[in-house]
Amino acid sequence: MPDRRYPRTARVGRLLHEIVADELERITANDESLPLVTVTHVEVEGDFSRATVLLSSMDEATAEALQAHRPRLQAAIARQVRLKRTPQLSFRADPAVSSGQRIEEILRDLNHGNGDD
Repeated sequence: MPDRRYPRTARVGRLLHEIVADELERITANDESLPLVTVTHVEVEGDFSRATVLLSSMDEATAEALQAHRPRLQAAIARQVRLKRTPQLSFRADPAVSSGQRIEEILRDLNHGNGDD
C-alpha cells in the first residue's frame, strides 16, 4: 500500500510554493533590501511542522531579508491554508540550480575545446 502521507505533503508543498512566491512578489515590490527571488520548490516535513523554501539563488543579504519577512510569509500561509499549525519556514538555495549551472559551464568549456581544434 502506498504511503498516504506523501501525496498530502506534496499538495501542501505546492500550495505553500504558490503562497510564498506570491507574497514574496508583493514584498519585493515594496522592499528594496530583498531582491526578486524565484521559489523553485518547497519541502514540507511529514508532520507539517517545518517547511524549507528552496530558492534559485540566495546570498547573505537575501537570507537576512527573508528572515526578517518570515513572520509575514507565515501569516500569509496561516490565512490561506487550513492546517493544525503553520509550518516554520526556513530558506536555502536550491542545490539543483547550482548543479545545473556547473553542468552548463562544463558543457560550454567542452564545446569551446572542440572548436579550437
